[in-house]
Amino acid sequence: MTDLPFKRSAPEVADVLVIGAGASGSVAVKELAENGFSVVCLEQGDWTPPSTFVGDKPEWELQRQKTWHPNPNVRSGPSDYPVDTSDSDVNPLMYSAVGGSTILYAAHWCRFAPSDFRVRSLDGVADDWPFDYAELQPYYERMDRAVGTSGLGDDPAYPPGAGFPLPPLPIGKFGRKAAEGMDKLGWHWWPGPNSIASRTHGDRSPCVRYGACLTGCPQGAKASTDLTHWPQALAAGAVLVTGARVKEITVDAKGLATGAVYVDRTGVERHQKAGVVILAANGVGTARLLQLSRSQAHPDGLANSSGLVGKRLMMHPYGAVVGTYEDDLESWIGPSGQAIQSMQFYETDESRGFVRGAKWNVMPTGGPLGMRAGYGGRPVKESWGANFHRNVKANMGRSFEWGIIAEDLPDEANRVVLDPTLTDSDGIAAPKIVYKSSENTSKLIDFHIARAVEAHEAAGAVSTSITRLMRDCGWHLLGTARMGDDAATSVVDQWGRAHDVPNLYVIDGSIFVTSSGVNPTATIMALALRCVEHLIAERRNQAVAG
Repeated sequence: MTDLPFKRSAPEVADVLVIGAGASGSVAVKELAENGFSVVCLEQGDWTPPSTFVGDKPEWELQRQKTWHPNPNVRSGPSDYPVDTSDSDVNPLMYSAVGGSTILYAAHWCRFAPSDFRVRSLDGVADDWPFDYAELQPYYERMDRAVGTSGLGDDPAYPPGAGFPLPPLPIGKFGRKAAEGMDKLGWHWWPGPNSIASRTHGDRSPCVRYGACLTGCPQGAKASTDLTHWPQALAAGAVLVTGARVKEITVDAKGLATGAVYVDRTGVERHQKAGVVILAANGVGTARLLQLSRSQAHPDGLANSSGLVGKRLMMHPYGAVVGTYEDDLESWIGPSGQAIQSMQFYETDESRGFVRGAKWNVMPTGGPLGMRAGYGGRPVKESWGANFHRNVKANMGRSFEWGIIAEDLPDEANRVVLDPTLTDSDGIAAPKIVYKSSENTSKLIDFHIARAVEAHEAAGAVSTSITRLMRDCGWHLLGTARMGDDAATSVVDQWGRAHDVPNLYVIDGSIFVTSSGVNPTATIMALALRCVEHLIAERRNQAVAG
């Protein structure tokens, strides 16, 4: 990717400035450039050449302990900023690069259920979204085609719609074993949809099942947006500036965003001007940047008259039950994407004593270090030395995980704030996360873990191991700049436009009203497409700085 021939100078004033080259930013830049806008994107990371990925190398499982760890506080790369998690139950996971966290995600490609848009109406908690599933369905289907989703259509857990462009990936021996248990119990399961090519798709090769998705795909089969969106965006004329750490969104006397100040990798501070600014920096980075952009006109942070910027953080607490079996299930074979998923306990059942639910997914347990790498924090004596060899012999290839993505209800006490002392390498205030699991979440996880144990036992597991809450599970950073129709109770409108700053948009997971109980990338990208197409359609009515 470093050899892409599109190396252009940024215009003095771009039509649109996009901050962040990850899942949502990639969608915005491609659509805007292809529709004739001059677009500049500022990304604090760089290109990640596939040759640097270690999933096809012997040292893979060792490298994932540090260099390719998803927690920026552990990885501590030059593009990372530190995050204070001393008051959080969960660590945020993210990656700064062209393609953002799609470089390291597991590529589970799931849609919200219709009920996820109507939580207040159905269950009396949280809030309804300003639109429903039917409104977003065509955008989901378009993103399926754009990323080359592999899956099987007609899942009864979802409304009818277009099928997936590629057939599902093989569910493998461990997926079939999990399905046996679900069939015995009469519970829903379905081959898991993944944004991983099961066949050649455009320039992408089919998956060869390394099982190393979480450290980047050396095969190029996984749909990271550096592959699916950026080549087209650059060919259409977009300008990408890497190594650009944004420290402030600038605003003029009329209250319009004029661009952003950033620090380049030589330490020089620069100002990129633009008529419209779009934030796509994830639920932590966007909240941080809005709070950094304080001024006399915006003393509590930019676009924050509601006081909700940074609040209502949702991170999807994740529990897991690993079952060990007598049979060799080849559970070291990938992909790390879900083999099968279940929505059996997704909807609210008041008799359980909590509201909402969770999606389950079956994942392989990897190689010899797989369990230690994924479930840190155990006493050393349990995982190393003689116990390490004993565990490898007993578990290698003979276990799999039922993972539980718990719906996380919005809570204003869960938030992103600026840390008073911690800074990044450029001296910019780092974010601090305050996040505690709720009583509802605790009850939800306990119920689902008990059912997952039942599922393993029905499939014939000889033992199970429970992780009630994985600390390194905060892939899904949602809700810190929520959308809504009322400026008093939301940060942006249903199109991602800030109520307080009419030419400032937010299009990442920050704008989620509720979290759902599924992996959010498909919804983030579908929502970004909907927002940016509205901006394009309304270009003549759009207020711009200048």
